[in-house]
Amino acid sequence: MKILGIESSCDETACSVVEDGKTVLSNVVASQIDEHKLYGGVVPEIASRRHAENISRVTKKALEDAGCTLDDIGAIAVTYAPGLIGALLVGVSFAKGLAMTAGKPLIPVHHIAGHIAANYISHPELRPPYLCLVVSGGHSHIIEVRDYTKYHVIGRTRDDAAGECFDKAARTLGYEYPGGKYIDAAAKLGDPEAYKLPHPKITGSEFDFSFSGLKTAVINQVHNAAQKGETIKPEDMAASFQKTVADTLAQKTILAAKTFGYKTIACAGGVSANSGVREKLSEECEKRGYKLYLPELKYCGDNGAMIACQGYYDFLAGKRADESLNAIATLSLDDISE
Repeated sequence: MKILGIESSCDETACSVVEDGKTVLSNVVASQIDEHKLYGGVVPEIASRRHAENISRVTKKALEDAGCTLDDIGAIAVTYAPGLIGALLVGVSFAKGLAMTAGKPLIPVHHIAGHIAANYISHPELRPPYLCLVVSGGHSHIIEVRDYTKYHVIGRTRDDAAGECFDKAARTLGYEYPGGKYIDAAAKLGDPEAYKLPHPKITGSEFDFSFSGLKTAVINQVHNAAQKGETIKPEDMAASFQKTVADTLAQKTILAAKTFGYKTIACAGGVSANSGVREKLSEECEKRGYKLYLPELKYCGDNGAMIACQGYYDFLAGKRADESLNAIATLSLDDISE
């Protein structure tokens, strides 16, 4: 069965055709990075406008690349939550119109569930249950994946997400947006022990994250050094920062795995592309004999393939939407789990 997946939750207009939830026939992404780079971050109004301009041609290209037409598509899956509300509305409205016109089932897909599903594309052998760390610009979660459509969130960020923290630390160090790749590259050239940075902990919530204090610590050290006429070496600060984030993510994920009895762990989301995070998770899992699954780099960021993949499993579970489907800016996985 071929699923057409549409993703527009932030600043990537993406569409993909995936067969039987695992075979990617096409994966087209129209990025807006060059434009948002001018402002140091995503401007929601601009993102929405670009989605409206790009979504038709991106969908057409995805169908062409897959060598099929809408007649060959079994269902249309679309991200409806969570994300930037204007951006989501573009994708949802387009998908509804397409589904109604073509007479195809419409499948509403949760964005975080889509990120988790990216691992099924890269690792067809992966089966629930397992534990998944989802880390991106807007999300930092530790999730029990009990089945393909059943989840339980056991840890989440209380403030900034890890990806957001990467971007803000990068801007402080003078790097362009999006900052994650610049921090990653610089960290390879720096000393991870050069600067002392806090490892945030939340009293009474051992699986939750907090990255705002870490972000502030980087900003304060850089600004204080500038006021004193001292020099902060960007590569060393990048390495120290990345190590702190990777240690924090890995420590809490491993603790959750021990506590809930999981020996299979997956990672997903944009930050799962970070080499420091991948290396630390791999090291900690290997040390304990845990099996770790990481998505291919091309499926770490937002893409249509992950939405089509999850859409396949949602379809099998009987999830459908009609013309009343609306976009939702904030929605927990716990609220949609069957």
